[in-house]
Amino acid sequence: MTDPYLTTRSIVFILASWQMDAPAGIERATAALAVGLAAGGHRVAIATAALPQPGPGLDGVAIEPLDLPVTFPCDDYVLREAIEQTKEKLQAQLREITARHRADTVVFTDALWGLGRLADGLPDGVRRVLAAHVLPNPQDTPAALARADTVIIPSPVVQAEARAAGWPADAWRVVPNALLYPSSAPPDDECIQRRQFAPVRVLARLGHEKGLVPLLVAAAGWTRRLEVRVAHADFETAAGSQAELLDYCQALASAAPNITLLDQQLTWREVPGWLGAAAAVIVPSLKETFGLVALEAMSAGVPVVSYPVGNLPALKAGSTDAGRLVGDPRRGPDTLLQAVDGILADPVAYGRTSKAMYHLAQDYRPDRIADLFLKAVS
Repeated sequence: MTDPYLTTRSIVFILASWQMDAPAGIERATAALAVGLAAGGHRVAIATAALPQPGPGLDGVAIEPLDLPVTFPCDDYVLREAIEQTKEKLQAQLREITARHRADTVVFTDALWGLGRLADGLPDGVRRVLAAHVLPNPQDTPAALARADTVIIPSPVVQAEARAAGWPADAWRVVPNALLYPSSAPPDDECIQRRQFAPVRVLARLGHEKGLVPLLVAAAGWTRRLEVRVAHADFETAAGSQAELLDYCQALASAAPNITLLDQQLTWREVPGWLGAAAAVIVPSLKETFGLVALEAMSAGVPVVSYPVGNLPALKAGSTDAGRLVGDPRRGPDTLLQAVDGILADPVAYGRTSKAMYHLAQDYRPDRIADLFLKAVS
């Protein structure tokens, strides 16, 4: 008998805000899983309401447009209202896309943004998967969970949060996020030695939970160069909140000669190289259900300094120097800067940690995560 996850599948992912090179983890993780599945010979499509971007797409992945009357960026309330107003039309679109691709599996990448609350509109026999990258919104979760055959999450952190919120999460399956462009080889000794004199870097979207403001305040006058690259996502907590946060960050960076703030967006393909050219990468997030930026830096063999929050400790578990790469959230971002100083002051530990980061990241290559996904949903 053939294992069901080894047969050719046809899978449609749904994410209202998905577009190439979007500076958001769920979009990038969806792309990486789709590419991993397509490389394994499966038929894959992504349905999105975002405007198409110029340039190359994803190898082997079809992009399907959804007609949803909303302008991005927007918040949950605006998107929910638009979905409710066009519910029947959206469900008809999903049925047509599912039928045209002969999809056996549809992945709703969130209860709201992945249209999981509309899963009842699919034909019988199609497997409904809810991908809960973060704790689902309580307004949308009941309908999405009631219609999901399988719920997948990127880490046990989401499962713990769901249990604490009272959701029935015991049967949820962990399918980690994948690297879209994994490095092909670990950094050599010459690269590691040269990189120790490079700037320290931060890459984050504009959200207060990313901890940018406290880090910029603490790093003013730091002896090391700090480059912080920020970007706008298609979702925000309130209209204009990203622009307001950007203005604040720019003011803080302008007052500190050692800090450079960059707001030009990188393509997904450019991200690993930019992170890989840093002496170290700081992830100052106050919460992370997975930590994709940390993983991308690790894949390039760069030490990652973060608070021990969410899934970040699990990513670095296995490195003998992992304990040196954490800050204390109770004492604030000064401890992140001190951790960077500590690892860069010890060339032997720095080289050992750089190589360990690369090898730990290999567990998240797209082919391996695609196999985990197929086992979880079969």
